[in-house]
Amino acid sequence: MAISDPSDLELGLDTFGDVTVDADGAPLSYAQVIRNVVAEGVLADQVGVDAITVGEHHRDDFAVSAPDVVLTAIAARTERIRVGSGVTVLSSDDPIRVFQRFATIDAISNGRAEVIMGRGSFTESFPLFGYALQDYQTLFEEKLNLYAEVQKEQPVTWQGSTRAPLQNQMVYPTTESGNLRTWVGVGGSPESVVRAAQYGFPLMLAIIGGPAERFAPFVELYHRALTQLEKPWQPVGVHSPGYIAETDEQAMEELWPAYEQMFGRIGRERGWGPTTYAHFRQEVEHGSLYVGSPETVARKIAATVSTLGIQRFDLKYSTGPLSHDKLMRAIELYGTEVMPRVRELLAELKAPATAR
Repeated sequence: MAISDPSDLELGLDTFGDVTVDADGAPLSYAQVIRNVVAEGVLADQVGVDAITVGEHHRDDFAVSAPDVVLTAIAARTERIRVGSGVTVLSSDDPIRVFQRFATIDAISNGRAEVIMGRGSFTESFPLFGYALQDYQTLFEEKLNLYAEVQKEQPVTWQGSTRAPLQNQMVYPTTESGNLRTWVGVGGSPESVVRAAQYGFPLMLAIIGGPAERFAPFVELYHRALTQLEKPWQPVGVHSPGYIAETDEQAMEELWPAYEQMFGRIGRERGWGPTTYAHFRQEVEHGSLYVGSPETVARKIAATVSTLGIQRFDLKYSTGPLSHDKLMRAIELYGTEVMPRVRELLAELKAPATAR
């Protein structure tokens, strides 16, 4: 069992800006959901959360299609929390504009911006922005390659098949630190893990089902690839869904209807079987749903951190129509109770290991 240093661990939150409902069960407007996401980010900063990431989607059940704009609003109203995308769908974006937008957020936030690059788990952005799905692989590989060159903050000379070449081109603004923190989000393919290592970017694993320990080989592969490629050591993070309430029973009771609605719809779109309460409970008890009281969630996060030896854990706290007031309470519990308890538990695990 690998035990991360509790002092080095970052504990974050993530949201896709899921369209939530009011007290009468009616969906809120996209505008109100976006304002609520900003308020959630501000609260996360106030209760000591280390990072908040906001995802990009282009469909009617999520309100955020421009996470960088939302993150700018959060950055301007906060003092210490990292603000990042989770994820930026690089395949259907312009890597130069991505860098410019997040370098701008980095300026506004005094160096707190970060980008998590990914392919995205939905494909709506491809037809929306005029890209062909059959170019899925080429688009991501070439755009990540160009972004990696731009991120060096040096003149760029680059050529590929998806856009015009660049010759000794400088991209502005640059960052004060000279390094915009950039992760690569991976769903679990060995090729994607090795690609992140090739570029020397930190790795963010999206674990949304099954036990977290099954991803241990990917963490080992990543660090082995960094060593073989003679790249500097980089952190590994995990992104997983969850929800916190005062008791385990309350958390499951409040989350299940929203979980059923969201995953039921996605499942129907993708041809999966119906979402069942038995499956939901299995994921809560043995899989990658971090649901329950602060103590329960803290113990599960600590177990994942120690098993995988990761340096960052992000909890996706929003699920379907789960209301804003419940999300705010979950954020408060995460910052004030879960995070200190996770670090406490990890310190307890590390002490006997150090003694040996």
